[in-house]
Amino acid sequence: MTRIDFHVLPASGKIDADRWVCKLAAKAWRQGHRVYILAASDTHARRLDDLLWTFRDTSFLPHALIADRSEDITLFIGSGEDAPEEHEVMINLAHPVPSFFSRFERVLEVVPAQAEPRTMARERFRFYKERGYPLESHDISGDDDAA
Repeated sequence: MTRIDFHVLPASGKIDADRWVCKLAAKAWRQGHRVYILAASDTHARRLDDLLWTFRDTSFLPHALIADRSEDITLFIGSGEDAPEEHEVMINLAHPVPSFFSRFERVLEVVPAQAEPRTMARERFRFYKERGYPLESHDISGDDDAA
């Protein structure tokens, strides 16, 4: 059964949600997982694609947009219903819960500081809980190097 982890960013807005996504993706990738980031839109996917090239000066994270699939890449970014079959970890930034989430061993939900995204995250939490998925919640402190 898919494990669901909610990363609740501080209400102060001290941590940028997109940068946190990059850190989560980098950590999962370093651990050898195949990672898929599901963005809220095509525009958001392209923004994350750009950010993954620049978010750390000292490291390189090989990735691609889902439209540019390649067998030697294990980190993809996309939006909509076009998700890879073979990935282990999905970082979900879309609402509502995507129909294909249970294909993944683990789903990471990032809860930003803003009110509307928090409300939508609560709806996704209820969705998973009502269906009996194992849930973990991680309150992220102002230390944005935690991931």
